[in-house]
Amino acid sequence: MFSTMTVLHGAFVVLRPTVTEDIPALAAIRATPEVRARWRVEDDLEADIAADLADPGVDILTILYQQRTVGLIQWYSEEDPDYRHAGIDIILDPAVHGRGLGTDAVRTLACHLVDDHGFHRLVIDPAADNSPAIRCYTKVGFQPVGIMRQYERGPDGTWHDGLLMDVLAGELVR
Repeated sequence: MFSTMTVLHGAFVVLRPTVTEDIPALAAIRATPEVRARWRVEDDLEADIAADLADPGVDILTILYQQRTVGLIQWYSEEDPDYRHAGIDIILDPAVHGRGLGTDAVRTLACHLVDDHGFHRLVIDPAADNSPAIRCYTKVGFQPVGIMRQYERGPDGTWHDGLLMDVLAGELVR
């Protein structure tokens, strides 16, 4: 889907299609303890990211800030006309947390999905105890829908709750 897409420009970040050359920088971000705690990772991070890039059901964009790779944001869609919506996931380098870059990246992609792809509803599913992520998504207009109990297995092998959040096109904070 993104192979023909133009680069997206936010207020602070640039989102561009991820290429193979991005893998080492993205693997380094995924290797940070903060990301490992929230994003399930395999032992071979570069191979894991390469496999994600090959998945035709997910579109991955590299997040650039001041021309430096600081994360990735990806989206997937449900195309059944009766349930059509898109979902977003994001990883941001902990070194740039607290600067509004995550909010800018999510807002930029959300606007693209609504304006250019015609989605009326977007979802995102942070860990239920990830308050910074929830605050970030709320700034874009996402609202809590409900707790998904024992939603994902954490790196410690135990199950953790997730928070389903969504935003309708008319609620998007631009």
